[in-house]
Amino acid sequence: MEGEDKALSHLRSEGDLNLSPRRATWTEQNLDPETQQWLAEDARYFLHQSLSTPCLNVLQGCQGSYIEDLQGNRLLDFHGNNVHQVGFGHPRVIEAIIAQLHSLSFCTRRYTNLPAIQLAKKLAELAPGNLNKVLFAPGGSSAIGMALKLARMATGRFKTLSFWDSFHGASLDAISIGGEAIFRKGIGPLLPGTEHVPPPDPQHCLWDCGGVCDLRCARYVEYVLEKEGDVAAVIAETVRSTPYIPPPGYWETVRAACDRHGALLILDEIPHCLGRTGKMFSCQHYDVVPDMLVIGKGLGGGIFPLAALIARETLDVAADRALGHYTHEKNPVACAAGLATIEILEEEGLIEHAREMGEYALEQLRARLAGSRLVGDIRGLGLLMGIELSDGASGTRATDAAEAVMYRALARGLNFKVTMGNIITLTPPLTITREEMDEALAILVRCLAEVEAETEGA
Repeated sequence: MEGEDKALSHLRSEGDLNLSPRRATWTEQNLDPETQQWLAEDARYFLHQSLSTPCLNVLQGCQGSYIEDLQGNRLLDFHGNNVHQVGFGHPRVIEAIIAQLHSLSFCTRRYTNLPAIQLAKKLAELAPGNLNKVLFAPGGSSAIGMALKLARMATGRFKTLSFWDSFHGASLDAISIGGEAIFRKGIGPLLPGTEHVPPPDPQHCLWDCGGVCDLRCARYVEYVLEKEGDVAAVIAETVRSTPYIPPPGYWETVRAACDRHGALLILDEIPHCLGRTGKMFSCQHYDVVPDMLVIGKGLGGGIFPLAALIARETLDVAADRALGHYTHEKNPVACAAGLATIEILEEEGLIEHAREMGEYALEQLRARLAGSRLVGDIRGLGLLMGIELSDGASGTRATDAAEAVMYRALARGLNFKVTMGNIITLTPPLTITREEMDEALAILVRCLAEVEAETEGA
């Protein structure tokens, strides 16, 4: 197991592995012949790639907080690819989509439509500060690409400063600023001028801050900006999906450094926008207004792919060039889904619910996992939560234990992903009830206890 784990170590980043020995064992023990046959068909016709092919299972339904596989097993989905802020299949989102399909199902480029205008206006009203200009795109990677192009046009510079271990999408420009080997390794020349610095991660700090950040990582960002002298933009996830949650003062320090050195600040909130962290936008936790904000995933109501670039008005400088001009840039059906999603968040009080439910879940986890030899850290912001597993004696990442917990939880009805190899990442829908949360926490605590007992006896 140790040799296999080492061979796969560079792949342990954005999600749990589909190539590990535990995956093969779980598949054999838990999936019926029909499901395995469909998975074989999937593997036959799709190009294989780490994380997704071969797939974990075959789904036949999703509703609210649950997904359902072909065997009829229902799982609480604490993964959801972060698209399920309003849950799966919310009736109001579906109604908005159906109504739009019956009127204007597509908007030919060079024309606009009412849902697109209304959604752009709503986002401009919601976004902090002077972020009041919008462009839509069919996905987060495309929106990141538009932000990078706009930064070049606005500053006359091309360099970027981003973070190791970050994820901004899978396109070539996005992986150039991203920091994960699973996307970058062996690809060949990436975009020039894409400099990287360590992320704000007190648990694995290069400056040995001991878990209490003194902002040396933020000051290092300014050091690089000063040395480079011609960086167009600092681009980063406001909060990392693992999660890494920057301490108070971090983004204020980086914002000031960008201003001093003429660099724009682009914050990527594609997975966590629209309330997941307990505020509409994560940057509102830090009282910082970036020059550009990139959102996506949940914007399409868990149904349509939709992302947006929101920029300050003074960056409206590319009228003579094309930043995006995507075929589905102003898709009226996707925009109708986005409008319905925001209405649900506001009218059902889901953002405050996310804050309260996240505080409750963290309190329960810390109380029930206190003294666990495997649990190195429990952290979260709203309904973005993480449990980092480490070996109590050496402090090394407990990657095998994390996988073992994940597969036990799947067998009992709880779906989540493992990031960085050892961090159990929990992102339930914002519609989750107290009863559903209690059910999920009970499964998780039980699985952790069982795996810890096994590792002690090994």
